[in-house]
Amino acid sequence: MAPARGGGWRRNASRGVIPGAGTDPIPYPDDWGKILNNNDRQNFVLFAVVAALILFGWPLIQGKFFPTANPPATTIVNGKSQPVAKPNADPTADSPAAVRDRRTVIAETPRIRIDTPTLQGSINLKGARIDDLVLADYKETIAKNSPPIRLLSPAGAPDAYFAGFGWRTDGLAPPAPDTVWTTSSSVLSPGHPVALEAANGAGQRFRIEIAVDDGYMFTVKQTVFNAGSSPVPVAPYGFVNRAGVSKDPGSWTIHTGPMSVHNGGADYGVKFKDVDDAPEKFSTTGGWLGFTDKYWLTALVPDQGAAFDGQFRSGDQSSYQADYTYQPKQVAPGQQFSQTSRFFAGAKEVKLLQHYENDGGVAKLDKAIDWGWFEIVEKPIFTYLDWLFRMVGNFGVAIILLTVTIRGLMFPIAQRQFASMAKMRAIQPKMKALQERYKDDKVKQQQEVMALYKTEKVNPVAGCLPTLLQIPIFYALYKVLMLTIEMRHQPFVAWIKDLSAPDPLTPVNLFGMLHFVPPHFIAIGVVPILLGISMYFQFKLNPAPMDATQKQIFALMPWVLMFVMAPFAVGLQVYWITSNCLAILQQRILYARHPDLKTAAVK
Repeated sequence: MAPARGGGWRRNASRGVIPGAGTDPIPYPDDWGKILNNNDRQNFVLFAVVAALILFGWPLIQGKFFPTANPPATTIVNGKSQPVAKPNADPTADSPAAVRDRRTVIAETPRIRIDTPTLQGSINLKGARIDDLVLADYKETIAKNSPPIRLLSPAGAPDAYFAGFGWRTDGLAPPAPDTVWTTSSSVLSPGHPVALEAANGAGQRFRIEIAVDDGYMFTVKQTVFNAGSSPVPVAPYGFVNRAGVSKDPGSWTIHTGPMSVHNGGADYGVKFKDVDDAPEKFSTTGGWLGFTDKYWLTALVPDQGAAFDGQFRSGDQSSYQADYTYQPKQVAPGQQFSQTSRFFAGAKEVKLLQHYENDGGVAKLDKAIDWGWFEIVEKPIFTYLDWLFRMVGNFGVAIILLTVTIRGLMFPIAQRQFASMAKMRAIQPKMKALQERYKDDKVKQQQEVMALYKTEKVNPVAGCLPTLLQIPIFYALYKVLMLTIEMRHQPFVAWIKDLSAPDPLTPVNLFGMLHFVPPHFIAIGVVPILLGISMYFQFKLNPAPMDATQKQIFALMPWVLMFVMAPFAVGLQVYWITSNCLAILQQRILYARHPDLKTAAVK
């Protein structure tokens, strides 16, 4: 017995008891998918819910897995573009890291000036530390008066970050950390190394020779002269210490923090929080270790032919240290022992890292850039894009030319895709007839559909191939724009001053005329709007699907993707807009060459 319409349980003699409402027969769950596919209203509501989840849930997902872009380089005020003011990076006075003004700390100790085309700063003779370094070629913002990027700062100053070299105390009395070393030179520059010397009063003299090239690499030679009466064990070490974690947040796609190359592989698995509980240690021959930010790197590079022990550990006041030590060597009286290491401190420029790896013998230094799974695609894209930029002088134009190249190479595949889509559209009535005829025999239905594909010479997956090929290319360009410093602060046209940042111009606040910052998820810039429009017209030219629900989905998809893509780098959006425009042009060419496709599409 079935209850009155409105709810309850019903029995189906052949399929058992199932929940439902009303008195009409309710099909078995195997048939529900067919009913849902025919219910356009229900599908539309479902799609609307999914779209809402994408719009509001996507920002939470992308922050962890797909960081969208660099912080905005400009803001729009009264309709005009101006640089974003950089907040004061120094901690407050009661912060453990904020001890004194940096200039005061630097002035308190004798120093050797560092003067190279790319680096400016000084070496602290007290403790023999490289602790004052700025990158001359890179500024904090795009403003003309912006200060250069500061990489290293002395202990006792805000954002302390420094490197040093010494010897273990096991059986040896090396100079103390507060020892003031002597030097005969006051300036370190390419081709003009400096030598620091000190003695321990027990018969051993210590010497640290430091050289620097015109890039970002220091060469450090540590020597111990044993003038004592007995052998001493000599174990050189090096360290780099920083206060606090990286200001660039790490994510699933971009690693920042402790990093090393050891035992033949790059290790991105260690995070700052991992070393708070216990040190992370390894032993290897060849490799390096240090700290990587999004664009900057400090890397200790021991002798690539010598075994060493490396580790990451945490210290007081939220400090973190990477250090290495060699195995001790016995130095007899009257003898000396030297060990040479290197220290990289600078920007992660792709070609320079590759130069140090290929010509300098630093194992996998190029891995300091977290290329990820699609490295085999990303590197050629970067190389070609960088070459285009050097040819035309505008990175936005270079991205457009890159897109033209990719679309040109994929045009033959696009032709086959479009023809396949049109043929699939033309045989839809026959497929519907077969599905209806064999609705009770799924195996026979599949056999007849495959026979139809063979007769009509249609490949149902051919239309997906260009899309599948575009995925690694699109993701590779995303990684290139996000990771490589060559794209940082590169302008395009008009208000777009940084292609690696989101579009700052939005109609939500009347293009900056209204003095408020719209919420992140609705701050849709002009470029994302153009992206949505280009996708709309591209979808309009595609052969329309027969299913009404699919039509609704394709009609809304451009505007959903417009919101999803809005926080991403403008350079990525320029690529997509150009690709869409070229796809529209390709479709018009294909329709002109093959009018039968258009006829089939609208039949």
